[in-house]
Amino acid sequence: MMKKVVAMMLALTLSAGMLAGCSSGETPAETPAATDDAAAEDTADDAAAEDAAEDTAAADSDLLVYGIYKAGDQTWFLDEGDAAKAAVEAAGGEFVYVDAKMNPEEYLKAIDNAIANNASGIVTCTPDQTMSQAVVTKCEEAGIPVVAADDALQDEAGEKLAPWVGINAYVIGEANGEWLANYVKENNLAENEEVGLLIMTMDTVSSCVPRAEGEYDKFTELVPEFDTARIFKADYDGTTDKGNTAAAAVITGHPEIKTWLVTGANEEGCIGAVRALESAGLDKDACVVGLGAYMAKDEWNNKGADGTCMKASAYFPAAAVGEGSVEVLLGLINGEDVPMETAVDAVVVTPDTYKDIMGKDAE
Repeated sequence: MMKKVVAMMLALTLSAGMLAGCSSGETPAETPAATDDAAAEDTADDAAAEDAAEDTAAADSDLLVYGIYKAGDQTWFLDEGDAAKAAVEAAGGEFVYVDAKMNPEEYLKAIDNAIANNASGIVTCTPDQTMSQAVVTKCEEAGIPVVAADDALQDEAGEKLAPWVGINAYVIGEANGEWLANYVKENNLAENEEVGLLIMTMDTVSSCVPRAEGEYDKFTELVPEFDTARIFKADYDGTTDKGNTAAAAVITGHPEIKTWLVTGANEEGCIGAVRALESAGLDKDACVVGLGAYMAKDEWNNKGADGTCMKASAYFPAAAVGEGSVEVLLGLINGEDVPMETAVDAVVVTPDTYKDIMGKDAE
């Protein structure tokens, strides 16, 4: 029995030696495949790494612009935002529109969100200019360029802290004052004691103050015989509702005035005055000159020239401010020198001229 076991062990040893001899000098068939797979995996990993690096670089170079507007539900800012968005997208970027709802807290939150999301730049109209330094400081610390649209970011002395794009305020005010002065002359209203001029003002907004000043200065220059005691002011916050309330208070407080001439700091305030005159039953003989024409055109489109006391409005396209603010911002992002002030001029339109002058904006 012992001999059989030994014989079997010898046979197994011999067979193993023969098998080893047959495979010696050759690489096992599986080895090349395993080596090729590993090489392929390494190549794929390298390619993936390169793609990831490219994606990261692309993400880092993406253009992301925030447009943060104090009253983003108003027609002016909606139109301005649309133009800014188109300009950013034309440059290959993304535009985020934010309505601060005239709320300083919401506004600062929007600024912080833009910074947290690594915005490439910000165009903004602040609801409170006393916040200007805080906004500029936040942006500077984050390395994010900022451009003020409409209302300047400025210090207590009125010096601009960031580039500004808006309307040529005083000159546009003068245009409205001149139009009203000519209206008074043509209708022999200068010395009529029942005629009053109401100027809607926003004394806390630096960009609006020159508008009212230009209106007053040019009107009194061209119609010096108009008694300045019959020139009134109504201050409001830029909204139609507050404009209506402010105008109504003045109108009610001066029943001796039967014919009202009105102009103001923005279109909303003038429309508020139109509604106040309608409520008082004094709209038939009144003459209101708006500032922006983006609401006057609705009056004329919907009611016709004879259906409203809005008789004219200074037209300056919101698109010019929207596009201009992005143009200046892109210059900052690219490290270029940009002007601290970019002003847009206006032309006064009437029911007879607005469609030709405003084009698509008249629709």
